[in-house]
Amino acid sequence: MALDDQPLSVVANVGFRRLMEILEPRYVLPSRHYFTEKALPAAHKKLRDHLQDKLADVPSIGFTTDIWSSSLCPMSLLSFTAQWIDPSFNLQRVTLHTQDFRGSHTAERIKEAIQGMLDSWGIDKSRVHVIVRDNARNMKKAMDDMGVQSVGCLTHTLQLAVHEGLLSQRSVVDTLATARKIIGHFKHSPLAYSRLEDIQRELKMDVKRLQQDVQVRWNSSLYMLQSLLEQKHALLVYGGSYNLPATLTTAQWTLMEKTAEVLVPFEQLTRDVSMATASAADVIPAITALRRLLSQEKTTDQGVKTMKSTLLAAVETRFAGIEEEPLYSIATLVDPRYKDRYFTESDNLSIAKDKLIQEVAKMEQRAATASEEPEAAVAEPTSKKKRQEASSSLGSILDEILEENQLESRSVSTSAEVQVQTYLLEQTSNRKSNPLQYWKQNGSRFPPLADVATKFLCAPCTSVDSERLFSAVSNVLDEKRNRLSADHVEKLIFLRKNLHLILPEYVSESESGDEE
Repeated sequence: MALDDQPLSVVANVGFRRLMEILEPRYVLPSRHYFTEKALPAAHKKLRDHLQDKLADVPSIGFTTDIWSSSLCPMSLLSFTAQWIDPSFNLQRVTLHTQDFRGSHTAERIKEAIQGMLDSWGIDKSRVHVIVRDNARNMKKAMDDMGVQSVGCLTHTLQLAVHEGLLSQRSVVDTLATARKIIGHFKHSPLAYSRLEDIQRELKMDVKRLQQDVQVRWNSSLYMLQSLLEQKHALLVYGGSYNLPATLTTAQWTLMEKTAEVLVPFEQLTRDVSMATASAADVIPAITALRRLLSQEKTTDQGVKTMKSTLLAAVETRFAGIEEEPLYSIATLVDPRYKDRYFTESDNLSIAKDKLIQEVAKMEQRAATASEEPEAAVAEPTSKKKRQEASSSLGSILDEILEENQLESRSVSTSAEVQVQTYLLEQTSNRKSNPLQYWKQNGSRFPPLADVATKFLCAPCTSVDSERLFSAVSNVLDEKRNRLSADHVEKLIFLRKNLHLILPEYVSESESGDEE
């Protein structure tokens, strides 16, 4: 029921009961009341106890949180997900809560709810590495009042930057408005869509529907533009035979092409940082590459120069302090794909290295061994591998920056400095590789540094886990099950998201997809 989003009442369905009678006539199918009052709570408790044992000894945990309100019933839920890196350098991701959150969403109430969640799992605030939240003031204030480190979701910040850039040029705004009118015409007229499909077939084009955008999501505007550009020929033929509420001029078609080209790197970045394997280490390199890409002048920029410059200004403003934030800077340094190659300010890099050395020194002091630790041996320089050609403009910029930065050595003295300098002088890993695999293989060479990597690479850079969680909630709390209690919703989602911890062979396809 939990894995397949089946209603608890499925056990009362005639078809299901007959199927069970055929499969095993002797089996007496329990009632819905049994599953609701006994089986569901028991399964939830068993899984929760198992998860609590796994969390007991985890020193640093990254969290995400968000608030969701149902459109089907008066229910709001507060999410709380966690991720950490285990001793084998495997990333573990779990859902802790989708808790009922009634009443006003003030900072004080959010603080109390999050604190209550941490207390219920026995997680002290000293073990909270970071909580990734949205950029709302109530969320930020709640985390500050709790005294825990928190950062805004990277994708939400990108959304704000792109929104500012799109609205910076009147011609872009007008073109998007015209595009919406055209697509709205086909969305509200089955006859118009049938005619368009006939034209697509006559032109031997793939029969595809146009995509309508959602104005609060910039990437949907990109998909709308791309769908119109793909069907440009068919739309021109349609406009020659039938009436449209609006038409796009030649200049607007050209503007759409250039606008889509400008937005593609943002869409690529959004996809990259939304992956399950993305971490806080990806933020500085991605923003550095994005800044350079937007600052490059091209002969094809005519008509979108204002948008590019405003996008660049928005990115500069909203990500002004990322190199000064230890959560990002140290995570970048301990990621073997990036190390110290993507910092734009030498002062910020120097400070970040000093902070990393301090973290390594702390780990050395906490080491539970009484024997003298061997000094990390300086590894022989690895041969420089030919980098694979990037498949996108943003990837090309990332590789370009990596090649430009030359390694510099400096005198070191302490054990922590030796480890950090030795590690940084080695060749970076392939940008497509898994950083945790590197530490799995090299952790014995740099034990305290590996502990720092375990701490900082557990931090997510977006709250996508919480957003995906709410997508799962919308499958459980649908029109046919809008009377489910918040407690039952939470238990079902908890099982759906975490059952793989004790029954890995029963992970649903949707859960596997989230990991990609």
